[in-house]
Amino acid sequence: MKMGFNEANDRFCKDHSVMKDLEFCEKYGFDYIDIQSECLDRDLEKGVVTVEELGEWFATHHLKMLSYNALCFFNMKQTQEEKDAVIAELDEIIRRCNILGCKMIVVVPSKDMKERGLTPSRKEIREDAVAVIREMLKHVEPHGIKLSIEFCGEPAMTINRFDDAYAIVQEVNHPLVGVTLDQYHFYAMSSRWDTLEQANGKKIFVWHVNGTEDLPCGAYYNNDEKRMWMDAEGDCLPHARYADTLKKIGFLNDDACATIEIFRPEYYEMDQEDNVRKSAEVTKAFIEKYC
Repeated sequence: MKMGFNEANDRFCKDHSVMKDLEFCEKYGFDYIDIQSECLDRDLEKGVVTVEELGEWFATHHLKMLSYNALCFFNMKQTQEEKDAVIAELDEIIRRCNILGCKMIVVVPSKDMKERGLTPSRKEIREDAVAVIREMLKHVEPHGIKLSIEFCGEPAMTINRFDDAYAIVQEVNHPLVGVTLDQYHFYAMSSRWDTLEQANGKKIFVWHVNGTEDLPCGAYYNNDEKRMWMDAEGDCLPHARYADTLKKIGFLNDDACATIEIFRPEYYEMDQEDNVRKSAEVTKAFIEKYC
């Protein structure tokens, strides 16, 4: 079982940089990193590092990039200009991935349809997502880059349950298209366990592990900031059930990766290195206990 680190954990730590994350993740035993787009864009804009320099670093170290996280708000675009902008962003991410040695892009659904005066049904959302993913496939397929749909467990998201994300993946039916399974998101909008238990584990591309406070599903205050270290005091997630289910459906094996992803504000008060070190300790303990 491999260990992964997502930059959500420390993205707002003082003097954060992507290059320091690479060095600290290597130091503390991570196998993979999900580079967050906002962290990378921030460093690129500041001139702190170039994509080429990061690519050179990956080429000479054990740590590799699991996914580019993420292309946000890919679906339910209403104008051709909006649709073209999504594809243009995808093409730029593909360019970066080829330099970074990254073979997966996480794609995040759009949100806040009410603000746009839209009231799409689940069927309409699925049909639109399938069409967009199929168009995106034309761009990633020549490079062998996967697309991993991350459903997000909040009411305003267009795809907010595992059930709907998996249905889209099934309809697209392509080896380069799968699902990002985030434990918090699965819990936050009460995704169906029976759907996960019957899923094909090979269609789950990313497993985000985390804990969370015990809050009402769908509540406006039940959000990413309530995540916490796995098995920390107050954590309510059934980690054994997640791991056992993923074993049964064929996801967990020696090459599978558990990637810690937490957005807790108080953790951003930590020193960046201490955050990565603690993340490694928690992830290692999680894997030893459950996987």
